[in-house]
Amino acid sequence: MVYVLSVYNKKEKNHRIMMAAFNIQEALIWKEKIEYVIDQHQGAQPSNGNKYISFEYKSGMDNGKTASSSDRESQFSAQEDEDDPHPNLLRRTTIGNGPPESVFDWTREIDSDLSNQNINNQAFSRKHWRLLQCQDGLRIFEELVEVDYLPRSCSRAMKAVGVVEATCEEIFELVMSMDGTRFEWDCSFQHGSLVEEVDGHTAVLYHRLQLDWFPMFVWPRDLCYVRYWRRNDDGSYVVLFRSREHENCGPQPGCVRAHIESGGFNISPLKPRNGRPRTQVQHLIQIDLKGWGVGYLSSFQQYCVRQMLNSVAGLREWFAQSDERNAHPRIPVMVNMSSTSASSKKNQKSNDLSVNPTSLDQMNSASRHSALIDEYSDDEEDFQIAEPELEAYQIGLENDMRRTALEEEPANEIDLSSFSGNLRRDDRDKARDCWKVSDGNNFRVRSKHFCYDKSKVPAGKHLLDLVAVDWFKDTKRMDHVARRQGCAAQVASEKGFFSIVINLQVPASTHYSMVFYFVTKELVSGSLLHRFVDGDDEFRNSRFKLIPSVPKGSWIVRQSVGSTPCLLGKAVDCNYIRGPKYLEIDVDIGSSTVANGVLGLVIGVITTLVVDMAFLVQANTPDELPERLIGAVRVSHLELKSAIVPKLEPDPS
Repeated sequence: MVYVLSVYNKKEKNHRIMMAAFNIQEALIWKEKIEYVIDQHQGAQPSNGNKYISFEYKSGMDNGKTASSSDRESQFSAQEDEDDPHPNLLRRTTIGNGPPESVFDWTREIDSDLSNQNINNQAFSRKHWRLLQCQDGLRIFEELVEVDYLPRSCSRAMKAVGVVEATCEEIFELVMSMDGTRFEWDCSFQHGSLVEEVDGHTAVLYHRLQLDWFPMFVWPRDLCYVRYWRRNDDGSYVVLFRSREHENCGPQPGCVRAHIESGGFNISPLKPRNGRPRTQVQHLIQIDLKGWGVGYLSSFQQYCVRQMLNSVAGLREWFAQSDERNAHPRIPVMVNMSSTSASSKKNQKSNDLSVNPTSLDQMNSASRHSALIDEYSDDEEDFQIAEPELEAYQIGLENDMRRTALEEEPANEIDLSSFSGNLRRDDRDKARDCWKVSDGNNFRVRSKHFCYDKSKVPAGKHLLDLVAVDWFKDTKRMDHVARRQGCAAQVASEKGFFSIVINLQVPASTHYSMVFYFVTKELVSGSLLHRFVDGDDEFRNSRFKLIPSVPKGSWIVRQSVGSTPCLLGKAVDCNYIRGPKYLEIDVDIGSSTVANGVLGLVIGVITTLVVDMAFLVQANTPDELPERLIGAVRVSHLELKSAIVPKLEPDPS
């Protein structure tokens, strides 16, 4: 197993340097050295807007595919504040594509919840977990969920959280192993082998469990599952599991095939203590142990799951009692299965597994909500100020917000009765297939003093009024919808108002567009919004931001979408059309497999969701702060069948 580092200019992708290393640490050392040289070179030249170079990683040489993002996807992984004038901010790079389409990445929201790195942005708040007990130095949690979207036979998700005195790399390599060392820390492990290696980050594995719940009467359990891993920009590792059928891993005699709905490890670095490395290990399991009898006993499920979660304590004790820290880093290659089921199909092509190429191409699905870019980093802990000074700033901030709100309060409201869209507005909480204006205080934006203390505040009143929403469908992508006669943008133009039209283009066999019309009587001259409207596309792409949220929906969708701000212009293709009295922004979600993968998950359950979206222009300098929302919308339980085919005039351009 080797790790390949590829360095190239985005404009000349065919000219690249490629280097191979036996372990991640060596590849990272090379990456940091190269970045240092690039930074030195750029420091001696004026910035031209292309200050970030793409890096790709590949583990394994089996299929010639890189395990990294494409150029567009690497922009997803880039830090949101990419154009921040602070020179000390580091690049943000994730090693590894997103997981296969069916593997749920639960780590994103748990990271923001338990590590408490982002108190103001908890898409997955603590109310969804409750502490069951503290056992062997671990905290054991149980998920609090609505039973309407949890499989009846599947237990609630449970997780164990503990601290291990070892580096993330050491723990990761131990977790990935399925050789004899696993017996020393995982009491639920009996046997494991490789079924198929899909690529350097994804493999199909067979795993036989060692469960001691009345073994004389209860048949042993085994698993066939997809395992995916990646290394995040902060040095943390994510290992995800989900059951998958495979032709070379059929049911084994004498075993009951259990089913992992979701699971894995999240291995995150903590600050060293007394010179010793410390790492937070989170292990989550949501499993159905099957069986016609005991499989439905909650006591059996909980006992076995806790036995599996106890491996975190095993990791802690293994490192506490072992000096084998300098073992050569590796991901062990395991022998293929030799069972009757496997040998009977030995001659079949390995490419015929149920992980079909289409789903692998969409590896960026649920969890590459890295599409939703993390605004926060550990560097923010350096922004500390004395409490009295902080209180003074908070008081000043509140006064600034009140003053700003008063200054921007319109003299008279816009009459909304003259605007209409085909998606109806309904302000009732339980309404379906409709939209309403979302309260700006549901979203947190950069405060007046963000450059000083990285603080965020409720967004407050919107700058523009959302007057109508259209929900369209067609056989092709719908561009420049603001040219449609009778639409809200045209009505606003006739009244002398200015509109910002945001067209979210949803690719599918049938193309959909959700169009939001934000209207104001006039733009404030010289304001950030005014500069955004009249700026060039490069400036717009670097500033156009979306803050998403899913107030109501399944756990899987909430963690896939998240609520972290995303610079849309850096994430997907945005086409800006400047009309006489409007600016239309066509957001092509299909231009990124990352966003497309998340969308594929959402579309399937869209009628069960309530989604909030806030749009704004990112403020990067003190004179642009505080940030203000262009507008925000809540879409409730949308029905695909309610979309209509628009009558669009030919585009004169």
